[in-house]
Amino acid sequence: MVLFSLVATHADIDLETVAQLSTGASELATSALAGSPAVAGAIVLATCNRFEIYGEAPRADDVDDARAALIAQLSGSTGLNEQLVASSFNTRTGPDVTRHLFSVSSGLDSAVVGEREIAGQVRRALITAQHEGTASSGLVRLFQAASKTAKDVGAQTALGARGLSVVSVALDLATELSEDPDWSTKKVVVFGTGAYAGATMSLLRERGCTDVSVYSSSGRAAGFVATRGGTALDGESLAAAVAAADVMIGCSGADTRVEAAELAKVRADSAQPLIAIDLALTHDFDPAVGGLDGVELLTLESVRLAAPQEQAESLAQASSIVSGAASAFEQEREARSVDSAIVALRRHTMNVLDAEMEKVRARHGCTAAAEEVEFALRRMVKQLLHVPTVRARELAANGQQEDYVAALEALYGITVEPPAAKTPDAGCPVAHEERPAADGVRETA
Repeated sequence: MVLFSLVATHADIDLETVAQLSTGASELATSALAGSPAVAGAIVLATCNRFEIYGEAPRADDVDDARAALIAQLSGSTGLNEQLVASSFNTRTGPDVTRHLFSVSSGLDSAVVGEREIAGQVRRALITAQHEGTASSGLVRLFQAASKTAKDVGAQTALGARGLSVVSVALDLATELSEDPDWSTKKVVVFGTGAYAGATMSLLRERGCTDVSVYSSSGRAAGFVATRGGTALDGESLAAAVAAADVMIGCSGADTRVEAAELAKVRADSAQPLIAIDLALTHDFDPAVGGLDGVELLTLESVRLAAPQEQAESLAQASSIVSGAASAFEQEREARSVDSAIVALRRHTMNVLDAEMEKVRARHGCTAAAEEVEFALRRMVKQLLHVPTVRARELAANGQQEDYVAALEALYGITVEPPAAKTPDAGCPVAHEERPAADGVRETA
């Protein structure tokens, strides 16, 4: 099995294109698995500044077909030209997939280096894929290892201590732009009830802000504020809240947005300035809002430009942790890749032994002598298999597992089939002592 990824991020393309790609995220993995045998597993990671697809293909030769299937599916669901979709992604395979995801999960590839939210988004992407049945065992291991690496980076470096996030940097910017930096005096309207809205509410509380109203076009505001505090808004009360607001923060990415003309009308009689913070990738606020008198618009691009540069020592330490974890994961993965070959060799050898023992029993019956012969043969076979098993692990660690598989076919005529793509709770058809360790699914805190 081969891991691959399609990566579209703020570093390579504009955020508008990332947003357009993200509109096709919900059904992509399920549809791709159903539509192409080249896609054995898929997990979609969509955040405010990236859209990434992690996949597993049966063989290296299948990666191009898997990529084509995913791009065609995404083009169909978003309405974007297939050539545009294809050019938006960088394709990674093998160890590059691991290193990139570990860096992403640890916040090293974010617009705000060391941000906290991304680790949770990686965990949720895995949980979603498991719920939908699109997470292959290889992808489960990859994402679990990425989450563990992010936890290690947070615990062992100054990046975790800083506690930076897209939201925190945006609020810092808003503080600098305000005539009064005291958040306890501000009236804030938050649009949305998702993860970013939750993080926003938490940080607003930390800064002493108590007058917070929440609007959701889906009607979930009441349930959201019930556990977080604040006032729920509906379509009728929204205008008055916006008219009185000092800050409004967009976190929803809903289909509807606040238009500039509408905002100008609502705030026609408002004397105080307004800071509009648009954290939604697809824009909760019309970009023309920034041109209105008395309105200052902050966007994800503003956050990216304002994000502080982390100290070189912290980044080097975090990068070292990520590199070490990625190398360890790849070594383990290479070792696992010969499990099927080891099992095939054992099965082949045991089948030969069983056939010979049938001949012994047919000639001499089930006597004590026959049992002694069988015991001796099985002990000899076990000893004979020891060296080939050790060599398989050594070759896999050096990336030469294909040489081992080719040798089995050349010497014994054994054809090693790749393992079927199964979710981790699927049973293994071989005997317990012949199978790799089970792929337990566990959520990393």
